[in-house]
Amino acid sequence: MPYRGGRGGGRGGRGGRGGGDFGGVFGDSMGDLGQDLAAVNWNEAELTPFEKEFYNEHDEVSALTDEEAAAYREKESIKLLSKDGRPLPQELVLKPVNKFYQFNLSDGVMRAIDRAGFVEPSAVQAQAMPYALSGRNVIGIAATGSGKTVAFVLPALVHIQAQPPLQRGDGPIGLVLAPTRELAVQIQKECAKFARDVNVRSVCIYGGAPKGPQAGALRRGVEVVIGTPGRIIDFATTHTLKFNRVTYLVLDEADRMLDMGFEPQLRSIASQIRPDRQTLFFSATWPKEVRSLAGEFVGNDAIRVAVSVDQVKANADIQQIVDVVSRNEKFDKFMKVMEVIKGDSARMPRVVVFSSTKSNCDTLEYELSAIGFRTAALHGDKNQRQRDWVLRQFKSGSIPVMVATDVAARGLDVSDLRYVVQYDMAGSIEDFCHRVGRTGRAGAKGIAYTFFCQSDVKLAADLKSVLERSNQDVPPKLETLVQSMGRRGGGRGGRRGGRRGGFRGRRGGWRR
Repeated sequence: MPYRGGRGGGRGGRGGRGGGDFGGVFGDSMGDLGQDLAAVNWNEAELTPFEKEFYNEHDEVSALTDEEAAAYREKESIKLLSKDGRPLPQELVLKPVNKFYQFNLSDGVMRAIDRAGFVEPSAVQAQAMPYALSGRNVIGIAATGSGKTVAFVLPALVHIQAQPPLQRGDGPIGLVLAPTRELAVQIQKECAKFARDVNVRSVCIYGGAPKGPQAGALRRGVEVVIGTPGRIIDFATTHTLKFNRVTYLVLDEADRMLDMGFEPQLRSIASQIRPDRQTLFFSATWPKEVRSLAGEFVGNDAIRVAVSVDQVKANADIQQIVDVVSRNEKFDKFMKVMEVIKGDSARMPRVVVFSSTKSNCDTLEYELSAIGFRTAALHGDKNQRQRDWVLRQFKSGSIPVMVATDVAARGLDVSDLRYVVQYDMAGSIEDFCHRVGRTGRAGAKGIAYTFFCQSDVKLAADLKSVLERSNQDVPPKLETLVQSMGRRGGGRGGRRGGRRGGFRGRRGGWRR
């Protein structure tokens, strides 16, 4: 019987950590989302064939020798692997593409690329797009800011143009899942920028915003849907969003979606989409949990394109300054750093300050505002209107200092963000890299300050390694910490040091 989807007792489950903690932040209240989606028996479904192989290697790319292609991958820290991590057989290796015109894209897409001023693809675009355009399932290990959005958006447009037009009542052809509404909105803007010249319609759907306009766009018909898992399941449960035409699926920042407890929802969504779809799976990190999830979403023949996972190492434009401090002196040193930044230029530059807790964000906002800094906080207790306002004011420069939890660590795209200050050290070295990577983008210079306390000691060795690989100065106090604990040593802290965020400010009392 033809696949139609609908209600029933399908897989799903609770959102784990994505439940109460993230419902207010991201607008996706997890609860039992996914349990009302009917299980689909794909063995009985009648699947209409679809086109997915479009790549024609340009003559200039074909002219590259294997040695030249390998040299490019070495220079850009690119590895081509099978899904299980083995080097690709030579017959599966595609050469990197050095110019956008060499992708042989449609005139409409090329007009949009020219208008955007793009000439040379980034590393992930150069190597992942040939596989995506070839119809292969792709696992992309690439950091935020690496250009991965374009790496899946452009092949999506090519894929969509090759399919029969949508009929009344059809769902989208391309579906992109993102962990946060900020990232989803950013992806949709990028998609719209290229799609306008090829008459491809897109909509961004996410919780925390009125359903009416989003539902209206879905009913009118769109070729691409970008959204967060909760709102996607919400609309699928009511049949407002249908998966009957989806043949191109993207998971962006899959590691972040796992961190947020979206795993049951991701599985539920994937179970509704034809198994012979093309899937692109992007993650900044590649731990065991992400590998396991990728194993369920992509076939055994997937190509893994790993591009310089340590984005800090790859960006020599970022100067990193790490200050090993005691808990008692951290606040005063932070305020001095902010005064130095303020005096760096005639106009206050944009700064993102990261803190580990919402209460500390609010207190830092208060303290900075009290001495004349135009400051706003961004965290999970802000409603959607407040969050949108903060981001608009920050991006426009009206409020140059934003104090944020890791809500803003990924997906925040501000081209001229000069400073990142980690008041609280990140909970993992991967998140440290993502935070620092908010600055120094698109060839601009950036400076990242990090305050490192005793409660962060479990990350000392990893932080020292990152600094060394980035040709940054390693502070003597950090060297001493590493030596004292050994490469695998003890120390307190870990991901959540109990006292890491505490400080005494104008409000009085220890803030945690």
